[in-house]
Amino acid sequence: MVKVFLFMYICSTIPGNECQLMPTDIDQFNDVYECTLYGYKESFNLISELNREFVNQQGAHTKFICQPQQTI
Repeated sequence: MVKVFLFMYICSTIPGNECQLMPTDIDQFNDVYECTLYGYKESFNLISELNREFVNQQGAHTKFICQPQQTI
């Protein structure tokens, strides 16, 4: 059986700041489609909750990967 795992990161465009792995409420999906939709929704929600000035000054953004993995 294949499950798709979501790995979401919060990042900054400021040199020296590393992307940080973020926990999400759901991190396992049945397919890439479900994972991708969830990743975009979570990204939108997170950035929307941040203050405009912070996002602009820090270059705050998200990135995510939906990684299929074989499970037992």
